[in-house]
Amino acid sequence: MNHYIHDSVQLGDNVKIGHFSVIEEDVVIGDNVVIGNNVTIHAGTVVGNNVSIADNSVIGRWPKPAKTSTVKVDAELPPLRLGDGCNIGANVVLYRGSIFGDEVMIGDLASVREKCEIGRNVVIGRGVAVENQVKIGEYTKIQTNAYITAYTTLEDHVFIAPTVTTTNDNFMGRTKERFKFVKGPYVKRGARVGGGSILLPGVTVAEESFVAAGALIHRDTEPAKLYVGVPAKPLRDVPDREKLENQE
Repeated sequence: MNHYIHDSVQLGDNVKIGHFSVIEEDVVIGDNVVIGNNVTIHAGTVVGNNVSIADNSVIGRWPKPAKTSTVKVDAELPPLRLGDGCNIGANVVLYRGSIFGDEVMIGDLASVREKCEIGRNVVIGRGVAVENQVKIGEYTKIQTNAYITAYTTLEDHVFIAPTVTTTNDNFMGRTKERFKFVKGPYVKRGARVGGGSILLPGVTVAEESFVAAGALIHRDTEPAKLYVGVPAKPLRDVPDREKLENQE
């Protein structure tokens, strides 16, 4: 035997496990699951049916912040849960206390921290970092190397282009006063954020807003407007043909 499975693990039917993988106590794995080589699934994790987990991924990891970190670990974090049909890439790290809906796709080298809620049919691209206490709605797509800061909310059908940066701290780590104001962006249904854009702490990107590539959003946007520039300003209305209601 070249992998380790604890005696308390519940394995469904037709589960395939690669070489040198470790599955800890009280893990529950559904039917038709494929687990790659050198995968670690930590204690208590629940994996749904028809899930694929590629090589070298770590599922259900406990967070261990630095002594100087402002993030505190909750000793009662519930186990991580993966819904049916999730596709987890190689070298992915998913932390305990997060919940993933059905058919979520996570690209290679991505990470999702604790206390996150990820809706069904979400795509999280290669190298994306999703920090703690983030909420992501259904059918949202986050492209390569985007950074989703803690306390961010992305509603349904949001599009986040490559290398977008979100922020949540106007004090840049100085003064205790900042803890009262830490807040990530709120991106509403159908909004699109172009490549390399920056969303400042606490801004709301309204429904169907279109943020052009490289823009800096420092104030709340208006619904269905195109924003361009640094700082961003509204340029024109979003065409009706691009709105969600007119998509197939």
